[in-house]
Amino acid sequence: MKKWNIIIDLEKCNDCNNCFLACKDEHVDNEWPGYSKPQPRHGHRWIDILRKERGSYPLIDVVYLPKLCMHCDNAPCIRAANGAVCKRHDGIVIIDPIRAKGLRELGQSCPYGAIWWNEQEEVPQKCSFCAHLIDGGWKEPRCVQACPAGALRVEYVNADKIREIIRSEQLEVLNSQENTQPRVYYKNMYRYAKCFIAGSIAYEHNGKTDCVEGARVNLFNGYRLVCETTTDIFGDFKFDNLEANNEKYIIQILVEGKLRKTLEVDLQASINVGTICLL
Repeated sequence: MKKWNIIIDLEKCNDCNNCFLACKDEHVDNEWPGYSKPQPRHGHRWIDILRKERGSYPLIDVVYLPKLCMHCDNAPCIRAANGAVCKRHDGIVIIDPIRAKGLRELGQSCPYGAIWWNEQEEVPQKCSFCAHLIDGGWKEPRCVQACPAGALRVEYVNADKIREIIRSEQLEVLNSQENTQPRVYYKNMYRYAKCFIAGSIAYEHNGKTDCVEGARVNLFNGYRLVCETTTDIFGDFKFDNLEANNEKYIIQILVEGKLRKTLEVDLQASINVGTICLL
């Protein structure tokens, strides 16, 4: 059976907030009977964009992570709602706007913080996957349609196909303390969840400092080669997708095949080691 899935590519999201605005445009002051009461004009972020800055000037990486209802297959909100929340056959999780009236505590059941309380309507609310549009023939919700960078896309596929997509694109889910089995997947999640080591290599000679392009830079953890790269035209290098667990790394710099310098780094968070000068 085919079910809806959302895939979000963190490499492409630039925090334009078109998804957020499209959600507001569709739901603020608009009631969709059977699907949702009007969303309040202020306060709710049914699609919320988280931000993280890694590193330090001038080698900084900023990443944005859109977060919404995960439309979980094992949704805690369904268990907590006593029939006021249902999961449709197509994978979409819907809070019944009538039966959920007064269930303020329902928001506490979501480990992703994706359920918002509407004080005026006295009802918990969240992303409905624009199910009223999907049932009307739309191929994607408003947030996906409005994304100019192509950071959001939907896949309406069966279980075998989504497993294939997850494997081929190395997709991940947002972690929670429970096995919620979300249907929102993230591509390039390492940019939000992992760390990098970056720096620049320069050469000092006769009182002048120049960038070193094409230097080979190796990263070791103990005696194990973790990864290797070469410096760009500005002498910059970067190793990404590293765990921040106080591991000690060794940076090894080779120019024209000769070892020129080594540097030890204690990785607790993304770090810019600065300019490494070769004499």
